[in-house]
Amino acid sequence: MASSISITGIQLQARCGVTETERGQPQPIVVDLTVRCRNERAFQSDQLADTIDYAAITQCVRDTGERQPFALLETLTEHLCQKLFEGFPLTHVKIWVRKIHPPMKDFTGSVGIHLIRSRQEIIQTALGTPSPFLIAQLPRLPQGKVLDVATGRGRHAYFLATHGFTVHGIDRNREALDCLEAQAREAGLLPLTTECIDLEMDAQHPPDLGTETYDVILVFFYLHRPLFPQLLNALKPGGVILYETFLLENHLRRQHPRRKEFCLETNELLTHLQGCHILHYDEGEHAESSQTNRAFTARALARKP
Repeated sequence: MASSISITGIQLQARCGVTETERGQPQPIVVDLTVRCRNERAFQSDQLADTIDYAAITQCVRDTGERQPFALLETLTEHLCQKLFEGFPLTHVKIWVRKIHPPMKDFTGSVGIHLIRSRQEIIQTALGTPSPFLIAQLPRLPQGKVLDVATGRGRHAYFLATHGFTVHGIDRNREALDCLEAQAREAGLLPLTTECIDLEMDAQHPPDLGTETYDVILVFFYLHRPLFPQLLNALKPGGVILYETFLLENHLRRQHPRRKEFCLETNELLTHLQGCHILHYDEGEHAESSQTNRAFTARALARKP
């Protein structure tokens, strides 16, 4: 990591072990850190206020490691990373946590865990994992301005903002948008804005989303059929719309969503995208955000002529 700060040999007495006996007795743990600060002015200003307090960060590691028992060294290491990001203006943490006297017979070395974490990774985890469909189609999205419809807490908006897109997220949940804005500020992300708007206030006359304004429009797990003309009108010529939401089959098999009108019929999404060049379309059981969270959905990537 460029312009990084290293703190090595932080010693603490931690209760860390798989067995209750090992957790019951504090044992020596050594931590080495290499961190990168959000503000690098200290390298020019020579002012303490522009860098981190080494004593404070060392004390944070000791307090966190000694406060509670951990069964696994991996969990302790991840917990230390979380606390460092919470307490200090760091953008990256590289950490090595090791037991210098592990309870192993005829063994004189140490055992440890290496982790490299970024603040953006931590925030993305908190917001939620992006849809596998978005990740798979990312190389096909034209760079530029993105509209994320019904963005919620912003897992997709944040993901695209970290990949160089300028993103505008809209949703009727002000609390969720405030959370997204706070996380974006925390990560230093500038190309991300939000707007609180109720897309269904007038069911037959959806709000104007602009004319040929966006290079990419995202809609994930939201369906308001009268909105489709507005979505296509807001898309620039050559721009793409990425859409995924529930099929009626998901309602019938899993009773979600509870109301079937929030689900697409077979091939219905294609009719709403009529006139666009279909780059990808499929229906079936897909992962929503992980292999353990699956749903029957229709997925489409379409380009406006």
